[in-house]
Amino acid sequence: MAPIKRKSVVEPDSPNKKPRPAQSATSNVSIFHKDEPAFPRGGASVLTPLEHKQIHIKARQDVLFEQSTGQKSRAFDSEDEENAGDDSGEEDDSPAMVRRKPANKSKSQKLGKVADNNGIKIEGLSYKRLVPGSMVLGQISQINRYDIALSLPNNLTGYIPLTSISDKITQDVEALAMEDDASSGEEEMQASFNIELKNFFSVGQYLRAYVSSTEDSAGVRGKAKKHIVLSINPRQANVGLKRSDVVVYSMVQAMITSVEDHGLVMSLGLEDSTVRGFMGTKDLGSNRKLSAFKEGSVVLCLVVGFSSNGNIVKLCADLERIGNVKKRNFLTDAPTVDTFLPGTAVELLVSEVKATGISGKVMGLLDVTADIIHSGAAASGKPLEKKYPIGSKVKGRIICTFPTADEKKLGISLLDHLVALTSHLPSSQSESVLPVGSIVDQARVAKVEPGFGLFVDLGIKGARGFVHISYLSGKKIENLSESTGPFKAGSVHRGRVIGYNSMDGLFLVSFEQKIIDLPFLRLEDVQVGQTVEGIVSKLIVNGSGVSGVLVSITETISGLVPEIHLADIHLQHPEKKFKEGLLVKTRVLSVDLERRMMRLTLKKSLINSDASIWKSYDDLEVGMQAPGTLINILPAGAVVQFYGAIRAFLPVSQMSESYIQDPKQHFRMGQVVNVNIMTVDPNEKRMVVSCRDPSAFGAAQQQALIDLRIGSIVSGTVSEKTGDEIIVDISGSGLRATLPFEHLVDGSAAKAVSAAKKIRVGQTLQDLTIISKNEKKRLVKLTSKPSLVKASKHSNLPKSLEDIRIGAEVFGFVKNIISAGVFVQFAGDLTGFLPMNQLANDLRTLPEFGLRRQQSISAKVLSVNTNQERFALTQKPTTEQQIDHEGVASAATIVDRSLLNAADETSCSIDDFTLGKLTRARILSVKETQMNVQLADKVQGRVDISQVFDSWDDIKDRKYPLKSFNAKQVLPVRILGVHDSRNHRFLPITHSNKAPVFELTAKPKDQTDAKLDILTLDDVKPDSAWLAFVNNVSEDCLWVNISPNVRGRVRAMDVSDDVSLLADLGGNFPIGSALRVRVVHVDATNNRLDLSARTGTSSTPMSLSDLSKGMVLPARVTKVTERYMMVQMSEQLSAPVQLVDLTDDYDLANPTIYQKNQIIRVCVTDLDVPNKKIVLSTRPSKVLSSSLEVKDPEITSILQIKVNDILRGFIKNVADNGIFISLASNITGFVRVSDISDSFIKDWKSGFEIDQLVAGKVTAIDPTLHHIQMSLKQSVLDKDYKAPLTYADIEVGQIVTGKIRKVEDFGVFIVVDHSSNVSGLCHRSEIAEDRIADVKKLYEEGDAVKAKVLKLDLEKRRISFGLKASYFLADEMYHTSNGDEHDNGNDDDDDDDDDDEADGTQLPKLTDDEMAEIEFEERGSNFDSVRDMEVDQDDVSIENRDLEPEIMNDELSNEPTKVTGLTTSGFDWSGGFIDQEKQDALSETDGEAQPTRKKRNKAEIKVDRTGELDANGPQSVADFERLLMGQPNSSYLWLSYMAFQLQLSELLKAREVTERALRTIKQTRETDSEVLNVWVAYLNLENTYGSDETVEEIFSRACEHNDAEEIHSRLTSIYIQSGKNERADELLQAMVKKFSQDPKVWLNYATFLFNTLASPHRARDLLPRALQALPKYHHLDLTSKFAQLEFRSPNGDAERGRTIFEGLLDTFPKRLDIWSVMLDLEIKSGDKDKVRKLFGRVTSNKLKVKKAKYFFKRWLEYEEKNGDPQSCEKVKARAAEYVREQEVEKA
Repeated sequence: MAPIKRKSVVEPDSPNKKPRPAQSATSNVSIFHKDEPAFPRGGASVLTPLEHKQIHIKARQDVLFEQSTGQKSRAFDSEDEENAGDDSGEEDDSPAMVRRKPANKSKSQKLGKVADNNGIKIEGLSYKRLVPGSMVLGQISQINRYDIALSLPNNLTGYIPLTSISDKITQDVEALAMEDDASSGEEEMQASFNIELKNFFSVGQYLRAYVSSTEDSAGVRGKAKKHIVLSINPRQANVGLKRSDVVVYSMVQAMITSVEDHGLVMSLGLEDSTVRGFMGTKDLGSNRKLSAFKEGSVVLCLVVGFSSNGNIVKLCADLERIGNVKKRNFLTDAPTVDTFLPGTAVELLVSEVKATGISGKVMGLLDVTADIIHSGAAASGKPLEKKYPIGSKVKGRIICTFPTADEKKLGISLLDHLVALTSHLPSSQSESVLPVGSIVDQARVAKVEPGFGLFVDLGIKGARGFVHISYLSGKKIENLSESTGPFKAGSVHRGRVIGYNSMDGLFLVSFEQKIIDLPFLRLEDVQVGQTVEGIVSKLIVNGSGVSGVLVSITETISGLVPEIHLADIHLQHPEKKFKEGLLVKTRVLSVDLERRMMRLTLKKSLINSDASIWKSYDDLEVGMQAPGTLINILPAGAVVQFYGAIRAFLPVSQMSESYIQDPKQHFRMGQVVNVNIMTVDPNEKRMVVSCRDPSAFGAAQQQALIDLRIGSIVSGTVSEKTGDEIIVDISGSGLRATLPFEHLVDGSAAKAVSAAKKIRVGQTLQDLTIISKNEKKRLVKLTSKPSLVKASKHSNLPKSLEDIRIGAEVFGFVKNIISAGVFVQFAGDLTGFLPMNQLANDLRTLPEFGLRRQQSISAKVLSVNTNQERFALTQKPTTEQQIDHEGVASAATIVDRSLLNAADETSCSIDDFTLGKLTRARILSVKETQMNVQLADKVQGRVDISQVFDSWDDIKDRKYPLKSFNAKQVLPVRILGVHDSRNHRFLPITHSNKAPVFELTAKPKDQTDAKLDILTLDDVKPDSAWLAFVNNVSEDCLWVNISPNVRGRVRAMDVSDDVSLLADLGGNFPIGSALRVRVVHVDATNNRLDLSARTGTSSTPMSLSDLSKGMVLPARVTKVTERYMMVQMSEQLSAPVQLVDLTDDYDLANPTIYQKNQIIRVCVTDLDVPNKKIVLSTRPSKVLSSSLEVKDPEITSILQIKVNDILRGFIKNVADNGIFISLASNITGFVRVSDISDSFIKDWKSGFEIDQLVAGKVTAIDPTLHHIQMSLKQSVLDKDYKAPLTYADIEVGQIVTGKIRKVEDFGVFIVVDHSSNVSGLCHRSEIAEDRIADVKKLYEEGDAVKAKVLKLDLEKRRISFGLKASYFLADEMYHTSNGDEHDNGNDDDDDDDDDDEADGTQLPKLTDDEMAEIEFEERGSNFDSVRDMEVDQDDVSIENRDLEPEIMNDELSNEPTKVTGLTTSGFDWSGGFIDQEKQDALSETDGEAQPTRKKRNKAEIKVDRTGELDANGPQSVADFERLLMGQPNSSYLWLSYMAFQLQLSELLKAREVTERALRTIKQTRETDSEVLNVWVAYLNLENTYGSDETVEEIFSRACEHNDAEEIHSRLTSIYIQSGKNERADELLQAMVKKFSQDPKVWLNYATFLFNTLASPHRARDLLPRALQALPKYHHLDLTSKFAQLEFRSPNGDAERGRTIFEGLLDTFPKRLDIWSVMLDLEIKSGDKDKVRKLFGRVTSNKLKVKKAKYFFKRWLEYEEKNGDPQSCEKVKARAAEYVREQEVEKA
């Protein structure tokens, strides 16, 4: 089909017009421009109907313009101005771009203008020309998490949102959104988001994009930022394409719908869904695999063919083929112009060449233009006329469309890399050539575009830059000139690269000095940990206040300072400190390039810190220190955040040197702490840090770490268990070590885990071998593998290469497994290699050879390479072993036995070294127990430490005897034999193996003796003395050598006479140290030798007969309990040390301070040889001859005890008849039950336990029977003891104090304090002056009272008490007149209340039978159950936290004039509301009981309601002080005391009492409410008598010590009660900001606004704020309550409430609780029609049978009450219909 062509308009030449001026050199119009591509039919117009309409509209506009202004239309000028302003591809438009019409324009100029307009206007793509609907070709420059950045022509960048990529990805995003709909946090949604766009696209990929929108958004510092939103969805990227428009060599964008084995099935997004695409594997591209393509990804493809039916379009994505357009692969046939879309390669016929670009036609049909950039003029700098002469045909690629152009035209690019669809410079290469931000010192101007910018040469081949006119200088530049001015062609300037556009192939450069001086231009340049300065641009505010601060570093880079990083302390008002525009200094915490976010800190402790920046786990080492921020505090510790993604765990045990139970009590979120690294694992990205001072690892621990020997046996206590290891405190060293689970057993991993589960914290582990240590990092690793422990005990565990001997069997564990073999680790990080061919045959074919890491393994040494410090192992039998050519004993060595470099310079062959030969040796290394020497090259020997010294005096340093020897020193030696490393002995020369190690002696005596005596165990005799050297240290003994092959054991107790040295055997007797020992026992058969280093030690073991009284000797602790400890003095003697023998002060008696295997001094205090009983003592006065005071002397005989002696002892037994007390190991005292206490104690056994320390007085002694009787009564022990009151001590009229024992309807029973259970009755008529309706409301059991004795019956032991206040007034007046010291606050009382009234009080209502019953109840009651006075929380705590003012007002308005609470001047102390029930209990005549002639003091006492505490409460300061001594934590007493002071007008004293209360009451979980009561009373006091400042001060203090929200609520209640509604309003406003997460706060504020302030509009505005601040699960309930307020409040709108409920029901139609609430409200409103409609709606829903029955029953009850029989029948009919429907559904 021939191309469709359209004729262009050609104006005929007018005879009146002058000829056109000659065309300039820069603009040549081709004659082809005027040629018509086709002939019109039938003489019809060549214009299309659309063109006719456009001409008509334009002409009409010109006529209207001339009529209104009388001037010619400036259509061309205005168009030129607009286009001139669009030439810039930048975001900022330059004012210089707007052209103004000259005042006088010549006719020739006008003609020239017309001539120019006859040509095609060359336009480049710009932001103004890029309108929604535009199509553009782009290249991916960056792939972010949620969008893709696409580089567009002319330095534009667009962004493709996640939902504008393809239908498949959009569906996946919607599915994820539905799944995450329940999650409320952004972090949870981000965690579940799993679409990685980098798996779908790659940087540099070309795509066709559809412009969705262009908008100007607010940028940094208020500068407008232009944002281009694109879509690459094939449905939009191929918009306008029909099935017939898709032809061969056209470009389409397709989405992969399926990945098959043979290719890709693709969707083209056309209206005809039957058309699909397919791309075979050969068309993917040479470097692209089928597996790299994902479903949902989008690809720009070339159409290469069709299927037979035309429904399948064959596509190609091979860029090499697509980009090869020399002969083919460009569009040669197009059915319509819609085929020409961006990305399509075409052939252009050049019709016009200008300085600004090229224009031409494609297929003689379509106008295309290439601007100055995409014509190649900017890059080459050569004239376009020469490169593209008019009439020539060139290949190009369409890059954009111009939907707003008057005529259809397209933008085209002639750049080579765009035509070939390759990258001009790959992103990585562009960064390496000229990274963004780099400074170009000499940028030479190559071309000047006036009004546009400069093209510059950057001094690098192939790198051309562009400087926009707005980036030339900080000043405004109107225009540029090629030949004049500072920016003329050839001028050199200093600039900075600010970007790179891969589509244009140009570097973007700026000459502005301020940009050159910027520290960085983009987020990638910011370094984590760097300190930067910025300006506060915005404060981020949420419901709780300021949550962060945005700081602008540059105009394009800003960072967020989270709330916890605003300061080192918590700021109450951050907005006051950080104002917008403030210059601040910050430090970069992290940079998230994917999310384009940067976090900063304003904490001075971090900004000013000189510590290293922790931003990579690989750079961190144990011991490094730096500050970090606490971001999460847990019970087990805290999470510490550093820079970047570095986080660490801070265990609670490492938070402080002292014990911390709850970290939240000592640390807070956001706090900066200085930590040091304990462990770090870069692979797992895990790190553990400590706040403890590393210097606290003192000299003792450092020395202990140095003295700790690898391979030694230790014990330790488990201090912590982690997921895969156990932390052990090594006994006696103060060091911590790790014991991995795998090192607990030799067996499988399951056994290791099982063994770990059995280990508990605090458990002591024995037989632990030190496998490695790192002194620098202070790390010690242990093992308890039986194979390794056994090897260590027998000194067979290799610790260095010197311990490795060929052929020796060694035990280790698997360190690593590779394909070539297994690495086996031993002690001291010594590692050997077990090749695969040396493994057992049955292991070679198994995965990882059937082994696992840390598994126990044994092998034999195959070869040793001392030069490279390597050795090989084998598991093959000995017959199969091969000697490695690198080994010491190679084949050459066996054949050639000649010597080289012999130390004695005389020996020539190895055969010269015979037994007893005197020779010389050169020291290679000096160890603790031996010297490794060399007799000649490759001939080694060793000198055991026992073969160096002749006598004790020859040893200069007895701890390190070999310290005086140095390497390379030559010694005279004598050959003893060949060393056997397996058995730690030497053999005769005849046993020499292939690589012999000679055993030598360097003793001076052996060098001179003619005969060489070799010591054996048979030569050792009991009681003989020897010189020994420590070879190993264990918990209970030292292993020593007296010769190379004679080894013995010294028990810990026999190491030294100085017991103080035995506490640290390893430190005081290190390996290699010398001892003088004596043989105790020899067993040659079992190869056992027992030695002793103590003086005077006998060879026979210590027995019972060897002991005597007073003997002090060492002993080893073998068992420790809370009652005693067991010690061992020898293998045959053990005895306990009882509590009474531990110390001279029984207060310090604690056996648990001793540890197992600890060596201590004991003194034998008693012996019973026949019964084999030993009594030992550890009292300092016995074992140390201490002169300190002996608080509890030792009792050895009953004769030392005298009657009336006060002795202390420990309870030995608690029996039914009394207590047995241990006074000494063999003396016991007895306390009868009657002698335990002065008062009767019903359950006396519960107060005593075994081993409890008590003090008693001896009352009787029977030496014959060995009996001692004692008493624990306080009356016996205390000289000043006063006997308790009895009935005989009570007198009528006496004032006593007591406690309520029992409360009955007829009165209360009172037990007298400090009495012998003396109790009596106070009838309810004697409780108060007025009638008491309910006694139980006034008193509870345990309340403290003061009473007066009214009547006494000693025979019947009955007492009648009175609690009336008048009794105490009369008594005080009496005592005052007699000079008694009482508070004289009532001196003005008259004599109205006399004693006659009191004496006349009788008990007429009680019969004798009733009194007898009462007496029985008195005697049968348990008076010990009488508790201290407690106040009901409802009486003194603050009520109505929900602050419903309408309820408050009702209660306040109904209160009578007289109240019973603690009231002063008319306010309630509790900050809540007055109990109405107590008001009703008062008599109506209470207000008339006060005579008018009495003075104020007495009247106030008369009315004082402190009687609610006690019917006759405290009446003076002394009374209050006495009560507070017994109940210091009672807020009720303190409030009464405050009220008492206010009654006396002592405001200052009332405040002092309040402050005392706050200091006295200890704030615990149990007393929190008591403290809160005092604070609320304090607030009420200051609100009534103080100022706003004092209230604010007390309020701030109260918030610090209590729950801040609770205090806010209480103060709000106080303000509302006192009528200070404005203050209440301010406080509630602060509460909704500070406690926005509590829905009650919002509801309280709304209730206050509705009811108290009558401001419903303000209350309604709260709901959207509350819903924004609260989590979603609160929204439904809160919205429902706001709707209820509209119904219930007198200022509410019920119709508005209905609307809210209807919205809720529409969203949650199945929430029956909402229906029920709305029904209740409608029923109360009284509108029957609305109620019936609502019942009908709810019953019409699909309800379960139970729910339906409920609503029908409720409806029927409503109709029965408010309707008629007809309405009731309707309800029943509806119910019957529902039942039928249910039956039908079941059927």
